[in-house]
Amino acid sequence: MRRNEKEITDNSAIEAIIKKALVCRLGLSEGHMPYIVPLCFGYKDNTLYFHGAIGGKKIDILNKNQNVCFEFDVDAEVVEKEKACSWGVKYQSVIGFGRASLIGNIHEKRDALDIILSQYTDQSYDFDDNFLQATAVVKVEIDKMTGKQSGF
Repeated sequence: MRRNEKEITDNSAIEAIIKKALVCRLGLSEGHMPYIVPLCFGYKDNTLYFHGAIGGKKIDILNKNQNVCFEFDVDAEVVEKEKACSWGVKYQSVIGFGRASLIGNIHEKRDALDIILSQYTDQSYDFDDNFLQATAVVKVEIDKMTGKQSGF
């Protein structure tokens, strides 16, 4: 990281940003073209989980290239200054890399969906088997992630 004073090195602080985030942006690569998609997510034990349709562009790309990048950001707010070029943004963010795989086991899908829901609610839900079979659940095992902040 070029600006060391902005780097967040404490893993618990990085995880606090993830816990606070509402959206994860998942970066995929299809050949030489990047593709970024905002997703609801879950995080547990250095692993991200996403769900969606069993078909579509995201799944097509993941079937060809499992290497992914992801990004979270929270608490963004514009910081106005007298001079236009002095303006900035206050924020905290996390960027990371990992390998994605589709979860096929219905029990593992159920557990992953519980992790996703826990990002947004304390309530628990039951998933019927037909829903689980019709839903793609993606698991990203994280290789590396870094945090950054400005204005804190």
